[in-house]
Amino acid sequence: MSEYDFPDDLKKLQVELHRAYAEYRALARSLPWSVEPLPGWPGTKHPHTEEVSAGREDSPGYTPEQAAAEAGLWARIQELSVEVSTHPYWSTLERGPKVIEARMALKHHEDVLAAGGDEASAA
Repeated sequence: MSEYDFPDDLKKLQVELHRAYAEYRALARSLPWSVEPLPGWPGTKHPHTEEVSAGREDSPGYTPEQAAAEAGLWARIQELSVEVSTHPYWSTLERGPKVIEARMALKHHEDVLAAGGDEASAA
């Protein structure tokens, strides 16, 4: 049990933030490596093993739909971050280390982790 009595709306916002980050990370893994179309480059051949590493294939860049999805999710993350960090609850705590401890406790609160599943613990 947490030593902090976080309001339910703040915990809900934190869960939404965790989920938005998880969704963003999943989207980012599926996107090309560059926003704009760019040529790739060959990898480096290891002199002893002949293994080729660190090269990149050509990137087609993001489609307009991918760019819109990425921008929309990033905007949602920013919006939720502001809502969490400016929540009135934080003004009830003594400024300084206590606020930082409470912020970390919220991120790892059992209710937040339970509601957010695996994506909450990763954010």
